Amino acid sequence: MNGRPRRSRSQRLTIVNAMLVFVIVIVVLQLWLLTASVNAYLAGDRAIVLPAAAASLACFALNAGLLRYLRGLDG
Repeated sequence: MNGRPRRSRSQRLTIVNAMLVFVIVIVVLQLWLLTASVNAYLAGDRAIVLPAAAASLACFALNAGLLRYLRGLDG
């Protein structure tokens, strides 16, 4: 074993459900960010593009980290 205590099925299900809520919130945040940045870009504000891309990349990294944790949860 790897030294971590085994979790019961109900505990794992609770963790997965909480992670699903976080993923949904992050994806909604990304959609809002995309809408706001495209709106600002079309209005002529070119300075918003790079910060919005960086924030979206950070959201992606958070979701990737949650997926990595989820894969490690099973084994």
